[in-house]
Amino acid sequence: MTATSAMALGMAGIGAGAAVADTVIDTITVGDAPVGVAVSPLGTRVYVPNANDDTVSVINAFTNTVIDTITAGDQPFIVAVNPLGTRAYVTNRSDDSVSVIDTFTNTVIDTITVGDAPFGVAVNRDGSRVYVANANDDTVSVINAFTNTVIDTITVGNDPFGVAVNRGGSRVYVANNADNTVSVIDTSTNTVIDTIAVGSANGVAVNRDGSRVYVTNFGDGTVDVIDTSTNTVVDTITVGTQPAGVAVNRDGSRVYVTNFGDDTVDVIDTSTNTVVDTITVGDQPIRVAVNPHGTRVYVTNNADDTVSVIAVEKCLGSLCIDTGSFAGPFAGAGSAGSSGSAGAGSFAGAGAGAGSTGSAGS
Repeated sequence: MTATSAMALGMAGIGAGAAVADTVIDTITVGDAPVGVAVSPLGTRVYVPNANDDTVSVINAFTNTVIDTITAGDQPFIVAVNPLGTRAYVTNRSDDSVSVIDTFTNTVIDTITVGDAPFGVAVNRDGSRVYVANANDDTVSVINAFTNTVIDTITVGNDPFGVAVNRGGSRVYVANNADNTVSVIDTSTNTVIDTIAVGSANGVAVNRDGSRVYVTNFGDGTVDVIDTSTNTVVDTITVGTQPAGVAVNRDGSRVYVTNFGDDTVDVIDTSTNTVVDTITVGDQPIRVAVNPHGTRVYVTNNADDTVSVIAVEKCLGSLCIDTGSFAGPFAGAGSAGSSGSAGAGSFAGAGAGAGSTGSAGS
């Protein structure tokens, strides 16, 4: 395990009438020791922080090629993109900062000082708030995205890693690795209103309707499923070795889990909470993201400096759509998909066009 990874970590089934059989269709070389990954709201760009060379790789999702490399802070770890696709926020673990990237120019336009050893980062649906988990001081920094200033600091559990915001923006879920808990934050008061016991928490994701939260337990080889109406664990799913990253697709039917210790991604059917597919990817997969159309899954492989691109095959009865046979990230989404999203970053400021829904990311 690399030093970076050590710090970071502390066939087809049938469900709801549909099956999946996913395939790695491409492997993209990025920078040194990639960790986080995020997809733009239109699915046309993928952003990958590379911890050991202080850069962020920008991938064109139509060609699966790196089209730009952005210099970030010291040891960039995790990235989140706002709902308009105009800004990307990158946590820099070793200099206690967040780099704010203008995605139109692919340049860092601001650097925000946060807590000690920032790890996870998430943006709310209207793009007005950014939440950063600071692993070494057990806090979450709340950033006003209009002013790029920290407006509050919330004490959470021990060694917070992952952070996720529900679609309504009312709750933030923080995975605390060292005390095996998830902190639930009420965003109207910026206070912790509940603490949920889980396994050795690492990654966290919330589904689109906000009813379920999924937590990877790195040391346990499991994923805990939380019912948000009661803030209780309602199921525990056995996955691969050392699960780290987790992501939910847009319709909430599938959860993707990176297994750092056995170089695989498990696909969970949420109707049965069972693993329905296991995909071999690169060396030490650490984080995962799904595009808005559910046709592509992107996995950062920390030890071999690559991103695996997975095409999702969707089947209904005897009819299957192999999304890997179409060009571009819109494959199977009912759209030919022009590549015209490049100008998304041309809106001025985090709040530009905030009246639009910006809900593409799950």
